[in-house]
Amino acid sequence: MPDTFLARLAQTPLLCDGATGTLLYAHGAAFEQSFDALNLEQPALVQELHKEYLRAGAEVIETNTFGANRFKLNEHGLENRVAEINAAGVKLARAAVNASGKNAFVAASVGPLGVQLAPVGSVSRQEAHDAFREQIAALISEKPDALIFETFSHLPEITEAIRAAQELAAPIPIIAQMTFTNDGVTQYGYTPVQVAHALAALKVNVIGVNCSVGPARVLSVIEQIIHTVRDDPRRPGMIYFSAQPNAGFPKAQGGRIFYPAAPDYFGDYARRFAEAGVNLIGGCCGTTPQHIHLMRLALDAYARTAKKRPRSATIASNEPETKPLAHEPPTQLRQKLDAGHFVVSVEMSPPRGFNPDQVLAGALILKQAGADVINVADSPRAQMRMSAWAVAHLVQTEIGMESVLHFPVRGRNLLRVHGDLMAAHALRVRNIFACMGDPAATGDYPQATDAYDIVPSGLVKLIKQHFNEGIDHAGTSIGAPCSFTAGVACDPNARDVARELKTLRKKIEAGADFCLTQPVFEPKIAREFLKRYADEFGKLELPMLAGVLPLASSRHAEFLHNEVPGITLTDEIRERMRRAGDNGRAEGLKIASELWSELLEFAQGVYIMPSFGRYDTVAELLEQVKVRA
Repeated sequence: MPDTFLARLAQTPLLCDGATGTLLYAHGAAFEQSFDALNLEQPALVQELHKEYLRAGAEVIETNTFGANRFKLNEHGLENRVAEINAAGVKLARAAVNASGKNAFVAASVGPLGVQLAPVGSVSRQEAHDAFREQIAALISEKPDALIFETFSHLPEITEAIRAAQELAAPIPIIAQMTFTNDGVTQYGYTPVQVAHALAALKVNVIGVNCSVGPARVLSVIEQIIHTVRDDPRRPGMIYFSAQPNAGFPKAQGGRIFYPAAPDYFGDYARRFAEAGVNLIGGCCGTTPQHIHLMRLALDAYARTAKKRPRSATIASNEPETKPLAHEPPTQLRQKLDAGHFVVSVEMSPPRGFNPDQVLAGALILKQAGADVINVADSPRAQMRMSAWAVAHLVQTEIGMESVLHFPVRGRNLLRVHGDLMAAHALRVRNIFACMGDPAATGDYPQATDAYDIVPSGLVKLIKQHFNEGIDHAGTSIGAPCSFTAGVACDPNARDVARELKTLRKKIEAGADFCLTQPVFEPKIAREFLKRYADEFGKLELPMLAGVLPLASSRHAEFLHNEVPGITLTDEIRERMRRAGDNGRAEGLKIASELWSELLEFAQGVYIMPSFGRYDTVAELLEQVKVRA
């Protein structure tokens, strides 16, 4: 039998190397720079690190290409050097193997793209597929012995990577590794059993676990995977298993990052992995040549004795227990929408300071005037203001009026999204308006970050398909189901109507309960928008609250028309406001009342946006149209 990678896996466990990134960091590389670019910038250093692992006893060397895809390289202005960096990575690893004179193998490393896939993020599966295909094509051009996909937590993403590889080079062995949290599921909530079935169905050669926390957790997860695959009569052909844990949980000390798990601890676990049936054993973050050396000694001793420890007949499952949990009743807003009532919603902005009295006084005026719900904007126009959930909570507790919390995703990472949602629900703020939010560059603090991990349609999916089912983004129980009602934005005036229709459809598929529109000054355009939606997707069943913005003066009208994105006034309305002169406010109310009558034809409510904090204007408008809650 030829001494190929798979043939060797079938004999005794192969020892992979440890963390390349850890050694690069130890040699002075900064976290902010591209480690993959060092294949071109410091090739001698990268090759020497490969040699260190070979001298320690590694039989498989991974290329320094984990993050060498177009998305991650784009962060460093290197997106046009994908092919060059990846090809160099394989060449350096192969040169180190050849120089060692050992019968070792080169595994080309492919990691996640570093971006969120739709519908949570903005990158489509096809875009992900293309990015993986570009990287893998460069890697296999230099003929590695295997491809190793590692540190993935999202099954759709690793699926696209594997399919891209199989399209390009079916005969090359594929190692597919996922990473798991301390709770025994991936960040996206996939269990070891689900991962095992999904990867086996893709007909990969090796299924494994890497990164995660430490050896103990990885051993527990890989045992479940082995048990699942070996007991599945449908499994296609021979499947091997791999394990490459981190050296424990990282700690910061003196400005540096350290991993606590000692080399001798890894040596003990190397033997335990082999006894469990793992064929490819190595290390991930924090592991060094010292770890690999003691793992080598342990595996050599295991090969000599060939004694396997007794294994229990059954392996405890980490599948989350799914007990039915009672949902809270729907919000008053949701009940009114479901009953077909016409809903009047009014937008309010939080105060710039910490005194909410003026806002609460305005909310009381609106309640007495007949408004159904208060929409609390979050940092409108990227201006620094009080937290929106504090105001929403105060409106509900002090005024006794239900609120809708505007929840922009811009500037929030996934951890903050989770925390803010749970805080809102704890404060009984259960109507959430998912939106992108205004760019920081347009506001009071242009230097503030705009980074975000999730798009509005993804936020709706998280709310409706996770939190309202009692689980977080990772599938971990949050104790009980939430009872959020989710709203989304819609712009009938959008220049790119086709794109707006497609985006709205995604939000509806994610579970949206209602939509709020930009101000409508020409109902004809809104009707055309709805007709186009109906032609493409069927009649819009989502309740629409159409935007109404009472004009205050001709100057106000011209400002909105010329300087505010998403707002377009007709020439007729602008001329009416010009002729009104000092009576602009009264004319603006008259226009709003006229528009309201037309909106009744297709909208289930209105979303009133009073300018300059003039809530008395809203009260007058409601009196004119004679609408009461």
